Amino acid sequence: MCTLTFAWRRFDDHLAVAANRDEALARPSSPPAIRDGDPRVFAPRDEEAGGTWLGYNEAGVFVALTNRWTRAVTDGDRSRGLLVREALDRPDASAAAGFVRDELDARTYEPFHLLVADAERALLFEHDRDTSVAHLAPGVYVVGNTGWCGVRSGPAGATEPQRTESFFVPDRRPEVGREQAANDRRVLDTLAAAAEGADADAWLARGGEVLSDHEYGVCIHGDGFGTKSSSLVRLGAERAWRHAEGPPCETPYEPLDAL
Repeated sequence: MCTLTFAWRRFDDHLAVAANRDEALARPSSPPAIRDGDPRVFAPRDEEAGGTWLGYNEAGVFVALTNRWTRAVTDGDRSRGLLVREALDRPDASAAAGFVRDELDARTYEPFHLLVADAERALLFEHDRDTSVAHLAPGVYVVGNTGWCGVRSGPAGATEPQRTESFFVPDRRPEVGREQAANDRRVLDTLAAAAEGADADAWLARGGEVLSDHEYGVCIHGDGFGTKSSSLVRLGAERAWRHAEGPPCETPYEPLDAL
């Protein structure tokens, strides 16, 4: 997955996610569904490696992953999607984050950004040989291929936005990397503004519009590669998942019978 936007503890529902998955068009996958386990998981499935790129479990733990363009080719000995799937077996975000840390000590994975969140905490991993972890404050965030940015919810009475970001310019395709970072910042500007006075459903509706609008550069159409699907997820007292099994510019979001 290559564009992950989310609002954590910004609304009554603790997490709202709008995300596009960019992938080789020939790579087989199945749409989100209940996956048996303890706890049970609701997630799509990569049918080539058996993992997933985002999902949540019945305990309310959400995990999602994006690519991270690196300065050199780094081969992993295990699919990153399996890391996501197995993190979803944990009972809370703290346990899921601990599992990810242990896995990164024991195995080699290609670079990634990975979000782990529940109602109590949200952690964002940046892994590229070394690993850093950001403990996120409530706010709106965008994660892409070259880093992430966010607008944190400020204290009562604050007049300036609490903006934060962590981007890098990859040695390979640096101009494309700069363009992607600029796109992510524009997406953040729009979705941070959309959160003002909104609820999670209204914010997700705007998120779906942004993810499908080519002006933002996050709905991709290439030769053999592009945006294969898009998801709008809400976690709180009630849970909802709307899914487009195709690029959202031409595929409507449909409600799913979520876990």
